[in-house]
Amino acid sequence: MRSKRFLNQGFTLIELLIVMVILGLLASLVAPQMFSKVESSRRGTASAQMQMLATSLDAYRLDVGKYPDNLTELRQSTNKKWDGPYLPRDVPFDPWGNPYVYRFPGNNGPFDMVSLGADGREGGEGENADIEYK
Repeated sequence: MRSKRFLNQGFTLIELLIVMVILGLLASLVAPQMFSKVESSRRGTASAQMQMLATSLDAYRLDVGKYPDNLTELRQSTNKKWDGPYLPRDVPFDPWGNPYVYRFPGNNGPFDMVSLGADGREGGEGENADIEYK
């Protein structure tokens, strides 16, 4: 007899609905904070990659005597003084899948390097804001 009683017991529909509402409320509180962390980590990754590229650009300049005209020269070049490759792999894209913008000579120093953010266009706010190497 006792085992039949346990088999018939279970959660009612109302109990299940209450649990689902509680889980939904918790998810609505936690999800925005988690997505903001993803965005800040992308911005941090872009800054770290630009720092790595700047280090490679400086090594190139020390060997060749000037900065390269484009970032692909960090991997291969016809310059006689070239002693690379200065990057272990191909030039990376920014965390949003866009190429970094590199200008030589730069407006704010020997070179400019920028990630154009999520939209891949100059300007913008939030996740679309440009990230400049300084």
